[in-house]
Amino acid sequence: MKHSAFPLAAAALLALGSLTAGAQSRLLVVTQRDQTFHVYDPDTFQEITSTKEDGGMDAGHEVIASANGKIAFVPLYGNSGVGKPGTDGDHIQVFDIATAKPIGSIAFPHGVRPHKPIWDTHTGMLLVTTEIDKTVSIIDPKTMKVVGSIPTGAEQSHMIALLPDGKKLYSANVGPGTISVMDVPARKLLKTIPISSNVQRIASSNDGKWIFTADQTTPELVAIDTKTDAVSKRIKLPGVGYGTVPTVDGKYLLVTMDGQPAIAVVDLKTMEVVRSIATPKGINEAVVSPDGKFAYATSPKTDHLVKIDLGTFTVIKDVPTGRFPDGLWLTAAK
Repeated sequence: MKHSAFPLAAAALLALGSLTAGAQSRLLVVTQRDQTFHVYDPDTFQEITSTKEDGGMDAGHEVIASANGKIAFVPLYGNSGVGKPGTDGDHIQVFDIATAKPIGSIAFPHGVRPHKPIWDTHTGMLLVTTEIDKTVSIIDPKTMKVVGSIPTGAEQSHMIALLPDGKKLYSANVGPGTISVMDVPARKLLKTIPISSNVQRIASSNDGKWIFTADQTTPELVAIDTKTDAVSKRIKLPGVGYGTVPTVDGKYLLVTMDGQPAIAVVDLKTMEVVRSIATPKGINEAVVSPDGKFAYATSPKTDHLVKIDLGTFTVIKDVPTGRFPDGLWLTAAK
């Protein structure tokens, strides 16, 4: 399949250029089963615009925005879940956030099931998991081309987290049940950490001292000490965990639980669950606003998007979305 390269030069300029005054924050959401990219107002929770992706059967699972909040990158993964038979996505679709219109794509040489994108703010590169190749691909936003890769050494390297200093990258390898540790500057695999027979998602603490992943065989969150790159603690949860995100102040870790109508709140000083947030059942992914006041989360089980007040730990907005909302990203107001 050929994908339009136009206007990739313009997209590259948008990715690196300055943002016009008065730009507002936008909440980006991708819905897997109707293969759609959505743009919401995070204050009113009204959908501003949306566009169907160009992947045919291949759906986007995750999304990220450029630092200036102008464009969005949606890796088109495929038509199945991780580790399951299905199509292998071969490109990242690029959207203008203001209009949700497609403005180009980033092609891989073959189907790789691209999944989780994150920014390496130290190099300005976009890092994206490419599961079929057992790698994390490195993309230059100036040229919108793949310029290198880092081996994970494992199947199903689904999600990644980068330490704040940019030196080490960690991947959650779902079916193998392991975590890969990678040297980013050297682009090499350092170590593989066994966790269980199945893990899901991954996050770093704000200070870079901990990497967290959710054991899918037991209701426990696993904490890895990044100095030793070994499992240091297992934190009991009220249900099997899924995604994780720290609060801006670094005090808490929000843990989504796919089978529960709640998000667990872990105190990172005591490493214990100290409260829970009542939510729709089956929250998968959450993001926290830069000011630390709110969290936003998606529930694929109920097709809902929620806004959480982190001062009171309560859901204050709850709206239906497209079918199977998953990845989301909040752009910062400038």
